[in-house]
Amino acid sequence: MLGRLAKWLRLLGYDTAYDNAATDPELARRARAEGRILLTRDQALAARRGLRALLIRSQALEEQVREVRQGLGHPPHPALSRCAVCNSVLERMSHDQAAQRVPPHVLRTQTEFRFCPGCGRVYWPGSHLKAIRAQLDGFTPEEKDA
Repeated sequence: MLGRLAKWLRLLGYDTAYDNAATDPELARRARAEGRILLTRDQALAARRGLRALLIRSQALEEQVREVRQGLGHPPHPALSRCAVCNSVLERMSHDQAAQRVPPHVLRTQTEFRFCPGCGRVYWPGSHLKAIRAQLDGFTPEEKDA
């Protein structure tokens, strides 16, 4: 239910595990074993004994992010430091290392690369970055007013 939220929380800098196929008992077991706070829209799951959970009430992404920030505080890691797909911490990659893994036009136009040691994806600040940053900024309008 919260897959889109998980992706954006990773981009914001939260360590966010997500498994859409897991059952409620599996989610609870994993959260306890890994010391995680379970984000859920399921009231019964959030109410389980011995489970640290945050009930997400909204269906709107921006409000869901606000709920997480109110419940958990600011992200512990910088924005864009985690893989949006698998949650691993991104590592720097040299231009030479990227040469075999990105399209030629990207190699000619970009100088900064990061890779995910978990899933192998390569990231660079392409044309999509402006839209991603605008969305990330949209999640935190109160910080601009402060």
